[in-house]
Amino acid sequence: MKQLIVFDLDGTLAESKSTVDPEMVSLLNSLLAITKIAVISGGDWPQFQRQLLAQDFARSALSNLFLLPTCGTKFFRYSSDWDEIYSDDLTDMQKEQIIKALNTAMASLELTPAKVWGEIIEDRGSQITFSALGQAAPIAEKKEWDPGFVKRKKMQELLTQLIPDFSVRLGGTTSIDVTRPGIDKAYGIAKLEEILHIDRAEMLFVGDALFPGGNDYPVKEAGVFSIQVRDQNETKRVIETIVGWVS
Repeated sequence: MKQLIVFDLDGTLAESKSTVDPEMVSLLNSLLAITKIAVISGGDWPQFQRQLLAQDFARSALSNLFLLPTCGTKFFRYSSDWDEIYSDDLTDMQKEQIIKALNTAMASLELTPAKVWGEIIEDRGSQITFSALGQAAPIAEKKEWDPGFVKRKKMQELLTQLIPDFSVRLGGTTSIDVTRPGIDKAYGIAKLEEILHIDRAEMLFVGDALFPGGNDYPVKEAGVFSIQVRDQNETKRVIETIVGWVS
């Protein structure tokens, strides 16, 4: 049994930008009763609040839950309320450089959509996130936009040339996350080690983007034993297996 189970959020615990469903909440409560859980996602803190914390979690177990928004560049833990432990924000100049590169890449690859739902480029403080159809796009639209990752991989390759001093990772269903170099989910794993005093050999990671270039892949590269899932339903089966094995 690992001391810490780490999950991605979108595509792993819930559909993109959707709330965690009641069955998943029940399973996570069962898991929190027997071990510590961390969630690392490209989403910012408000997204964690909407998707995860608005659900019916056992308050007595929240001290076992650790949340790392924006690929681990922020860290929250619970005492009597949720406390921000750190936030490694980009400078204004870095943000301007990234946003300019994203706009250039969209124009060059002709990826500007005919219809959008919300912001396409979002400043998350410690991360700039590109969402091809906007932050609030319907799930059905997002799934159809780039199911084989072809469009985003082309954009990732171009961005790597335009802003080589930054980390560019695919995340979610239509998104690309840009952070400072070396700031990715492996960075979040290192922070978990440092703050919780749990060696990465005692961690298990579950995510849907463990392929090269995916924003979960750095966790695998960092040496954390990882399980690839296709969606939240496969994640449920993983949690059931862990809980059943311990019981």
